[in-house]
Amino acid sequence: MPHIGGMIYETKTALVLRKDLAAWQVANVAAFLAGGLAGTHAHMMGEAYRDGSGQAYTALIREPVFVYGATLEELRRTHQRALSRELVPAIYIEPMFTTTNDADNRAAVAAAPVDALDFVGIGVHGPRKAIDKVVNGLKFLA
Repeated sequence: MPHIGGMIYETKTALVLRKDLAAWQVANVAAFLAGGLAGTHAHMMGEAYRDGSGQAYTALIREPVFVYGATLEELRRTHQRALSRELVPAIYIEPMFTTTNDADNRAAVAAAPVDALDFVGIGVHGPRKAIDKVVNGLKFLA
């Protein structure tokens, strides 16, 4: 079980990003995937923050997000593993880098059959043991 700072979590969040992305693409894709997962799984969110002066800040994801690197084939395997465990992954595909809005992003995904999706990132959240099986064999992104 992930054990960080004395906290043990029953769920796990993993982002799997293609290893050959530019730094800006890694940050961009990770932000989109984490946002999608947090928007779908409200329980991922913690409480809002307040500093010692009383200034308010937004809530953050309450548990660690593990980030793995993968090839396109490993991303496809990760996607199939997630679907076989009835998880609903967040996805980001190569054509989305050329769009400028959410409607065009959805159209890019809709244009590709499931076996032809050109993944650059996949995010999954769910029971810890299921996520461990989905990301089995992957290494943390370096």
